[in-house]
Amino acid sequence: MTMVLPKRGEKGFTLIELMIVIAIIGILAAIAIPQFTNYKRRAANSAAMSDAKNLATAQEVYHTDNNTYASSTASLVGVGFPGASKGVTPNITGANADTFSATLVHSGGTKTYTVTGPGGAVTPSSPAN
Repeated sequence: MTMVLPKRGEKGFTLIELMIVIAIIGILAAIAIPQFTNYKRRAANSAAMSDAKNLATAQEVYHTDNNTYASSTASLVGVGFPGASKGVTPNITGANADTFSATLVHSGGTKTYTVTGPGGAVTPSSPAN
């Protein structure tokens, strides 16, 4: 049986070196993927909160013009509410001449935001599971 010896000057990686690199990449991925998911969730919650504040401002402008609060988001488009961000579902749950309330939730978020008026107070809450 003859052994094949490497030629002089031939370079390459050993199997052990490649396995160590793959293990390091796996460890880095195990750290990075949960962090990325957390960043996405926080961004989704921030989008819903921002839309809640925009809706409250638009409700106040609508009330100034019409002496009542709008009962649909379509009514608010003309007074500065550009519509909800992608993934955010706004729902005006009550509106009359004196008060309004609405909930906003992002499909990728973990919180539901309730905005009430007059004044536009925004309160976060966790959705029911």
